[in-house]
Amino acid sequence: MSRPAPLADADVLLLDLDGVVYRGRAAVPHAQDALGAVRDRGVRVGYITNNASRTPASVAAHLTELGLAATAHEVVTSPQAAVRLLADRVAPGARILVIGGDGLHSVVAEAGFVVVTSADDAPDAVVQGFAPELGWKDLAEASFALADPDLLWVATNTDWTIPVDRGIAPGNGTLVSAVHAAVGRLPVVAGKPETPLFETAVERFGAQRPFFVGDRLDTDVRGANAAGMPSALVLTGIDGPKELLAAQPQDRPQYVLADLRGLLEPYPEVKRRRDGVQVGKAVARVHGQALEVVKPGEPIDLIRAVAEAVWSSGVGVYALRIPEAVLRLRASLR
Repeated sequence: MSRPAPLADADVLLLDLDGVVYRGRAAVPHAQDALGAVRDRGVRVGYITNNASRTPASVAAHLTELGLAATAHEVVTSPQAAVRLLADRVAPGARILVIGGDGLHSVVAEAGFVVVTSADDAPDAVVQGFAPELGWKDLAEASFALADPDLLWVATNTDWTIPVDRGIAPGNGTLVSAVHAAVGRLPVVAGKPETPLFETAVERFGAQRPFFVGDRLDTDVRGANAAGMPSALVLTGIDGPKELLAAQPQDRPQYVLADLRGLLEPYPEVKRRRDGVQVGKAVARVHGQALEVVKPGEPIDLIRAVAEAVWSSGVGVYALRIPEAVLRLRASLR
């Protein structure tokens, strides 16, 4: 038996970008065809990203180059969510110390705020986002301004890592942490896993039944769960079977997909049996301190089955013996 396709009831599909739609400068396999099929079904598509270093127009241009025709309006960024937070907390035309790249500077200026670059300019708030060119002097300016304990501090996001062409690099979370160490307090966060970015996207599209897809459990799925929208983890990016098995309840997706084609495919039911958890033809169980594969089935169904078996067992994943073959299952999906 199967349930309806994950996207069956959605009016807007919201997607993370890195690891979901593209990796670096290349499209994720099947993304173009899958999203074309989604649009053909009459479901609108929007892209939401924690990346604060690029403008919506540059993201849309990148997507269009990859054959995923997109407009700047369809791209919702953490700087835009950060500006929404600023607008709720400071006066129109306030002076904002911007620590970040062009994507953040432009959005703050377009919202009618006065962009300043020094703590000596008497800012009314600090907004901080990632840019590869940021250095000690920029972080120091933020720290000098935030010596005032009442000054608002907004961070676009706190991702610890960011995927780049050469691999995984430190993300905005590391830069925010450096300022935190200097000033002894934490910012208000706009991006995933906090809800302002999701709320900004829902407002932008007027979504009644949004559905979200991401590749990270601790930011993408946690944020969608907190925002009250169904979500899918797609196994084309950062997190795989190892992270899925260890996911805490707030980080668990409603769906697990091999790639974006799964959005429009019937989703198999989870069946509880005496000998374990069955998804499709795959069956897995937790027996004592071991995770056991009873029947392998299709790799994606086995990933779903082992996750459900672990989650329902009440046994922490780090106390279980996990077959190495289970942790390597993602490789068989490609």
